[in-house]
Amino acid sequence: MEFNRYKKYDLHCHSIASDGELTPAELVRYAHGCGVEVLALTDHDVTAGYAEAADEANRLGLEFVSGVEISVSWGKQLLHIVGLNFDVENAALQAGLSGLRHQRTGRAKEMASRLAKLGIDGALVGAQAYVNGQILSRTHFARFLLDNGHVKTMQAAFDRYLGDGKKAYVASEWIPLAQAVEWIHSAGGHAVIAHPARYRLSATKLRWLFDEFKQLGGAGLEVISGRQDINVTKNMADYAKKYELRASIGSDYHGPSQAWSNMGKMPPLPEACEPIWELWQG
Repeated sequence: MEFNRYKKYDLHCHSIASDGELTPAELVRYAHGCGVEVLALTDHDVTAGYAEAADEANRLGLEFVSGVEISVSWGKQLLHIVGLNFDVENAALQAGLSGLRHQRTGRAKEMASRLAKLGIDGALVGAQAYVNGQILSRTHFARFLLDNGHVKTMQAAFDRYLGDGKKAYVASEWIPLAQAVEWIHSAGGHAVIAHPARYRLSATKLRWLFDEFKQLGGAGLEVISGRQDINVTKNMADYAKKYELRASIGSDYHGPSQAWSNMGKMPPLPEACEPIWELWQG
């Protein structure tokens, strides 16, 4: 594959293999229609959509990169680490992802129990009805709450019930940051911190995170994520340069009902950034 900074990249999106709304093939076709030229499918803790997406990308002539988004606990903070351009068949990575999926099942049962105590019955079965892959996530619960009239929007489901600290939120101890980076490295890939501006970390904690991530061998930072203010992009570009992290870009697209992000609409990386895909040349 030939990569250059002037192509249109989207290295973070989701299909029905996790909590997206489109099949892997539909997602690839949609990305292609939006003008995306290089795509990575980064479903949560699973790579089950890879083969279907890769086949469709090959049919359309769209360059396709393996990807995954791994759930991490950093202190008390949930982080997402994107792995890019790795061997999907790597045994260590797949064993680790399987463990995370099992953990998600227990978490979902507890969320349903808490919703029942709030007078919302049938949430587990209801959320499972939206699952097409191996992942049962908060997004599936949000769809259940929306379609059954408990909230008026998907975002309201998180704001009222499922977001951090809300009554149905269940904290989970995910894997350490070092473990996620190790899994990705063991599979020959590169680790990227997803949507760093969304974690609402103080400037001090962000610096701690980037410093630790770099020391662990982390490769990149999502400088552009979805619909993002230009000042946030500049700030993340500055962090990437300071900590010598490669820059990545991704819409975090989940589907047509989540209008806050879309494919093919993101600006190019700032000129001062060193793109993550330069590591894949040759």
